Amino acid sequence: MITVRAIGRDERRAWARRELLRFEPATEGVMSATLDPSTTAGARGLERLSTEKIGWLTSVDPDGQPYASAIWFLWDPDEGEILVYSGKRAMRNANIADNPRVAFNLHTDAGGGDYLSMEGRARMDPDAPVSSENPPYLEKYQAWIEEYGWDNAYFDREYPFAIRITPTRWRVG
Repeated sequence: MITVRAIGRDERRAWARRELLRFEPATEGVMSATLDPSTTAGARGLERLSTEKIGWLTSVDPDGQPYASAIWFLWDPDEGEILVYSGKRAMRNANIADNPRVAFNLHTDAGGGDYLSMEGRARMDPDAPVSSENPPYLEKYQAWIEEYGWDNAYFDREYPFAIRITPTRWRVG
């Protein structure tokens, strides 16, 4: 006879940690906290960060539930960070305040290649300029702001929180 007992969340987490420690981490496609422009994958990743307009940001709520959302973002090559202007009602704001660990990714091609994902730490930046005072951000998104029928003052009011994401690990390929 087999006896089955329910286990709690803490026991499941402890089991998962033990199981994960049994395996060597993957190294293929994994890069350091920076993208190397001298490699094909690194150069392609940097190009995509500069040109693509939609990314996906995943934060985690206090119950451990991942929360992914499409975002407009700006890659800052000088700082090596991603800047996001977040909506005043976005769940990610509270999630990041509680847990700064996030993931960011761009779409892949139809076959799952040309991937870019990042793990990082996010922080609210109250000293960042509002979007209307950020020329690179406006260069990238001004047309979309206008297509939505918004003006810059509206966008500044509705997306007042600047979030900066510092990469800790990249995967590109």
